[in-house]
Amino acid sequence: MSRRSQPDAPILPMDLPAGPDFLRELALMARGDVPVAGCDEAGRGPLAGPVVAAAVVLNPERIPDGLNDSKQLTAKRREELYEFILATAEVAVASVSHRVIDLTDIRKASLEAMRRAVAALPVRARYVLVDGRDLPNLNCAAEAMVAGDARSLSIAAASIVAKVTRDRLMERLCRAYPVYGFSSHKGYAAAQHRVAIDLHGPCPFHRLSFSPFRKDIESNG
Repeated sequence: MSRRSQPDAPILPMDLPAGPDFLRELALMARGDVPVAGCDEAGRGPLAGPVVAAAVVLNPERIPDGLNDSKQLTAKRREELYEFILATAEVAVASVSHRVIDLTDIRKASLEAMRRAVAALPVRARYVLVDGRDLPNLNCAAEAMVAGDARSLSIAAASIVAKVTRDRLMERLCRAYPVYGFSSHKGYAAAQHRVAIDLHGPCPFHRLSFSPFRKDIESNG
């Protein structure tokens, strides 16, 4: 079972550090919690595709320069850091499909993806830093960190791996269903995407429990 630490006070935007650091990881390692993993997900908000989670155990001697919340990086820089992380860290990735998202909900699906990613690590984590307010069901101690991808280098690394992995999946999906433009918006509710849905309806990989599909189902029910 996960052991929850005492929750921190909510982090307000003006309280965030200039960038993530490795201080929390070092403190945990100093007390014997080794290895420490960071965990994050990508794809909670899109209308299509899976939610993807990554777990990363950084090598303290080879932490890539420039790690940050994936949303703060250009696509080119994310790709560069992704390759460096895979070459220097212990990494695992897991996903939960759009079908499971529809059967449960996006929160449960995200937590399940994170649980799977941590379980798939090639080394067994002793402590996991998780982005957000909720913890997946893990077989080790864990701590939820609000805005963790802006505070922890391990979580930032996980956010990059999850984001790049999911983006690549959506680019592959775009080749199968080009009318939706998944390569450009990655499944989010961009104007181009909504117009394509209006013209063509959903494809087999859309999340039908999300608006606008849910509203259509309810109105036709």
